[in-house]
Amino acid sequence: MIEVPDHVQTEIVEPSYIEGLSNPFQATKEALVRPIQHPPLKESVRSHQKVAIIVNDITRATPYHILIPALLDALDHLPDKNITFFCATGTHRPATKQELYTILGKEIVERFRIIQNDATQSGEFQYVGTTASGNRILFNKEVLDYDLRILTGFIEPHFFAGFSGGGKALMPGMAYVNSIRYNHSIKNLEITGTRWGHTYGNPLWEDIMEAAEFATPLFLLNISMNRDKEITGVFAGDLRAAHKKGCSFVKEVAMVGLDHPFDIVITSNSGYPLDLNLYQSVKGMSAAVQIVKRGGAIIVAAECWDGIPAGSDYETILHSVGNAEELMDFISQHEANLKDTWQVFFQAKILQNSDVYLYSSLDDQKVEKAFLKPVGNISKLLQDLVKAQGSDLRICVLPEGPLTIPYLK
Repeated sequence: MIEVPDHVQTEIVEPSYIEGLSNPFQATKEALVRPIQHPPLKESVRSHQKVAIIVNDITRATPYHILIPALLDALDHLPDKNITFFCATGTHRPATKQELYTILGKEIVERFRIIQNDATQSGEFQYVGTTASGNRILFNKEVLDYDLRILTGFIEPHFFAGFSGGGKALMPGMAYVNSIRYNHSIKNLEITGTRWGHTYGNPLWEDIMEAAEFATPLFLLNISMNRDKEITGVFAGDLRAAHKKGCSFVKEVAMVGLDHPFDIVITSNSGYPLDLNLYQSVKGMSAAVQIVKRGGAIIVAAECWDGIPAGSDYETILHSVGNAEELMDFISQHEANLKDTWQVFFQAKILQNSDVYLYSSLDDQKVEKAFLKPVGNISKLLQDLVKAQGSDLRICVLPEGPLTIPYLK
């Protein structure tokens, strides 16, 4: 629990709460029978054909214990050997066996073939086309060797793709690292349209969707969730039509307009599993910086049980410079041969604007080497900040972190 000093103006900002569906399994089954602008899933594949089901990695809390049984029910005319699950890691590390059990359930892992994307192994990828922006798209060869690709996941606000879900299961999920680097390049990140809650007109999102459409036929199964990780909506069918409907639904819930910026913004990274490491926690910082005053303070509460993570390019970049001011120059010089420059780009921008404090399980030295300020007691930190700056400060709390899109009206 956080105690805010007396007489300090505090505002809690979070998405509108929507009750979970009373029977999410049945709702998912019905969505597969009556998909958006697409034939029913059962009619989309014949019994001799092969289906690839693309799922999130451990960084997402998609309730596959509900979605997968509904999918398998719709595909019950296929033998198990014709169905393969693909873990869309993008440039993230592969899931451990135990994490695959957590994501999919032990029965599914032991019953079906599971393939995880390794974005760095060039021999495992195949060229499928070049997008309008010039991105040469290479996808995992195996995922292309199927008659239908089912893209799954949940739709939430995303700090540069606008919203998650949709084509992200393939790009970056099952893509080669060079294609991902191009999509996540500084050139794209610096464009005004690349931002929270913005899809059409967002060059990075447009590139993602165009890339995904090189791998047709596709079927989308996306969901929305509330803070209790309950399913609030199911959006299945045509990639663009179903994703557009889901994004509109989530946008209505997640976007919160505010009249003024704040001196201090306290944010989470929306809890487990998204707060598994510091890399992911940049999302929580990015939500907060939308509404903090220049020179203000951002306080992030994130477990970071997976560390920075250790051995990642993100850690390499942070440890390759002497101060935060050097980060942007370093990634500009090295983005052609390093991953994770996109996360550093946002962290560098945030640090140019605000002081960032981190409450986590990381030791202080690791936090400081990431150019953040470690904090062991948020309530005490607030007292110190108010004492130093006066009680006329405005504080905002984002309990759901990046699941909220706060913006200044």
